[in-house]
Amino acid sequence: MSKLLSPDRSTVLFLGNEAIARGALEAGIQVATGYPGTPSSEVIESLADVARERNLYVEWSVNEKVALEVAAAASFAGLRSMAVMKQNGVNVASDFLLHLTASGTRGGIVLVSCEDPGALSSVNEGESRYFASMLEMPLLEPADFQEAKDITKWAFELSETIGNVVMLRSVTRMSHASGNVTCGKLPTKRRKAGFEYDGPVMDSKTGPMISTPVVAKHVLRQQKLKDVIVEEVMPFLEENVKVLASGIAGRIGIKTFFGKYDGTLPFAGELNPDVVADALGRILKVKRKFLPADYLKDIQKTAAMIPAREQTFCAGCPHRASFWNIHNAIALDGRKGFVCGDIGCYSMAALSPATGYHTMPTLHSMGSGTGLASGFAKLAQFGLDKPILTVCGDSTFYHAVIPALINAQHNRADITFIVLDNAGTAMTGFQPHPGLSVSALKDVVPAVDIAAICKAIGAKVAVSDPFDLAATGRILTSFLADKGSLKVLILRQACALSPEKKGKKTFDVRVDESLCLGDACGCNRLCTRIFRCPALTWDRNKKKAVVDEVICAGCGVCASICPQQAIVKTEVSGPG
Repeated sequence: MSKLLSPDRSTVLFLGNEAIARGALEAGIQVATGYPGTPSSEVIESLADVARERNLYVEWSVNEKVALEVAAAASFAGLRSMAVMKQNGVNVASDFLLHLTASGTRGGIVLVSCEDPGALSSVNEGESRYFASMLEMPLLEPADFQEAKDITKWAFELSETIGNVVMLRSVTRMSHASGNVTCGKLPTKRRKAGFEYDGPVMDSKTGPMISTPVVAKHVLRQQKLKDVIVEEVMPFLEENVKVLASGIAGRIGIKTFFGKYDGTLPFAGELNPDVVADALGRILKVKRKFLPADYLKDIQKTAAMIPAREQTFCAGCPHRASFWNIHNAIALDGRKGFVCGDIGCYSMAALSPATGYHTMPTLHSMGSGTGLASGFAKLAQFGLDKPILTVCGDSTFYHAVIPALINAQHNRADITFIVLDNAGTAMTGFQPHPGLSVSALKDVVPAVDIAAICKAIGAKVAVSDPFDLAATGRILTSFLADKGSLKVLILRQACALSPEKKGKKTFDVRVDESLCLGDACGCNRLCTRIFRCPALTWDRNKKKAVVDEVICAGCGVCASICPQQAIVKTEVSGPG
């Protein structure tokens, strides 16, 4: 039995996201939707695991806007529902959200935004709470794991009391840390869906659900004001508490608030215990007790022994081969083309030569790379005569790229569009998307083919394996030379960490020391200095390249790049 279904009054160690999911179950949720995005993904995954036992409908939607629309339909039918996303996803959902808060809701509906202070797995920190302020949605923020469960449950009751969406906000260290939670009762009664719409237009219970202003009953409970306001990321609470305090200054007197505006706490990044402790020490004029000096010296000595590591693609990652091909094709073309990108594992191509080989100078939100490329491609009349390429992942294709791709085709944008199809939403845990034949509930569903969609809008389409450097290189070279049209190249190879490939090798790979010339090769250590797969290392004593058999995923791509053919691959027979 899943721990999410633990009995009443039992104490369970939950991730923050699991606590949110348990709270939703205790509230009697029947529909849960979302789009994968760290740090939010485990909420939907946890609910999907118990969907059959609890008779839930759980869906990984094509994007956050659609997720909120599906959840809203359940609410309109009187059921309790939840839409889950990360902070950037609220931006995507905001178009419908602005209309939804105007139409009102029926069954309790909670919008969960799990945010990423420090931008640990995002392009930016983001801050979705201002949507709550702008749209006058109640905003709930749990302070610990028990609250995460309890507040989630109450959020559905509050939603039904006011007839509107309630926003629940978590952050990375709440979502991904763990703590003890005492469980409440799981309901036994289930609601029956029914959508009434024949009543008067302004009747939110029986009339049509259209975007007309609905009067919400907001209840303000007076609470004791705190002098120190600790929050991530923007000073949202600080601003609102100050406004509230100024309105009742006659009763409570003038208060001093310590927070972000006075410099007590930083505006950006995570607020870890050290940052908060230092701030409190300054306010209270208390000297903070630090770790013993000897202990700190030992840590510094140990840290100096750890080799410097930069972010890079995993061993066997198809993206490394893809960007190797892209870089070489651009270099051969000679017109200094570039790649427009967006967020995903492949966004590391914008960080350093160890991942992208100087190919991707733009990085914005999901799908924006294709929109930007469409724009760049129309600037030839103003002197920008370069080949324009754009990349996206397979999940991102469905999420946000299709409209931009249609725009490019309709406006005759000369771009080479590359789909890095690694068979799942790899960055967030291999959740399914519309290109796969499995749903969040593990049911068999029809897959929607990327190539068929691209052909349907009139694009020139090719499919290749990025591990086949020669074949992929030929296609890319011909696409860059083919001017005046939209070209689509689907590079199809599963992620090395995907369940179907993890721990399995296609090839055994080794370096033939008799062929490796090391520094005398003339390639300037192409394999370890430029290609830089983590499984390829440099033996300082032998002055030869070496394959780390433990790390090597057995893709065999490195054998294709060695000018001396010193890297040898042997096909693995039988189970890898």
